[in-house]
Amino acid sequence: MSNSSDSSPGNWITGSYTGNSDGVKITIATFVSVAWYNVLELIVLIFLTFKRYEGPYFWSMLIASVGILPYSVGYLIKFFDLTSATWVPVTLLTIGWWTMVTGQSFVLYSRLHLVIQNIRVLRYVRTMIITNIFLLHVPTTVLTYAANFSNSTTSVAGYDVMEKLQLTGFCVQEVIISGLYMWETNRMLRLNQDHVSRKTIMQLLAVNVSCILMDIALMIIEFMNFYIYQTTLKATLYSIKLKLEIAVLGKLVNIAHQHMWRTSSFNPDGGRCPSFVDPSRALHDFNHPDSLATSSNSKGRTSGTEGLETGIP
Repeated sequence: MSNSSDSSPGNWITGSYTGNSDGVKITIATFVSVAWYNVLELIVLIFLTFKRYEGPYFWSMLIASVGILPYSVGYLIKFFDLTSATWVPVTLLTIGWWTMVTGQSFVLYSRLHLVIQNIRVLRYVRTMIITNIFLLHVPTTVLTYAANFSNSTTSVAGYDVMEKLQLTGFCVQEVIISGLYMWETNRMLRLNQDHVSRKTIMQLLAVNVSCILMDIALMIIEFMNFYIYQTTLKATLYSIKLKLEIAVLGKLVNIAHQHMWRTSSFNPDGGRCPSFVDPSRALHDFNHPDSLATSSNSKGRTSGTEGLETGIP
């Protein structure tokens, strides 16, 4: 690997860290260690939380979590120059980056099914994620290998620009998905009169805002040209976001299971309707779910309970 003569953490897009700052070395090791610990805990939590080990939510959560390991190991090997084979750390961090970043987006997409029932919106979100694989992942990967193997100034400069573009692009993507989620949960908040559920929904909103702030923090660090800090901190923040996902998932499913149907005073027959449905605007007879499903399908929407098939107790 090529070396850099400057001790600034903004360098070493290629090559190992050759500075003499113990603070930078300790920071790298700390970020990587925290990420590893969180990943091990995440894997245990995932298998304890999900009752059925299947479905897009389970697999996206598991793949995104496991992907943090090769990503962080790759950068650890790269910055500490633990091997002379350049392809080893570059390949590890690339595989980990693909699974960690896009895996996180698919986690957010899978969670949307719990609150959004519009198939068209969900399809647009899925298309956006797949499109960004080709627009952001592929060119960044090409430039990563070009910068590390050709050592040309042009390749390094191209990678530096693409790194900022892909980080911004994926940040915008996650903000869009989280924004849709917050929009729908805010609607549930306005329609839900139960104090406990309202408090839980507020907590869900706070978690999503926290995840967005983490993405913004990464962008700020990257645009300040602190490359070492940005790449190693990313593993830690993504592991934290996934741990928050576990908390969000449990709270959201609890609301859905406990308050999906409740007795409504407007229904003299003791019928039950979802807690986030305004009874005065209900257009369906909730005592006859077949009619509800038929009407929903005719409008291109899924039933509210379909998104709960995540295999979670």
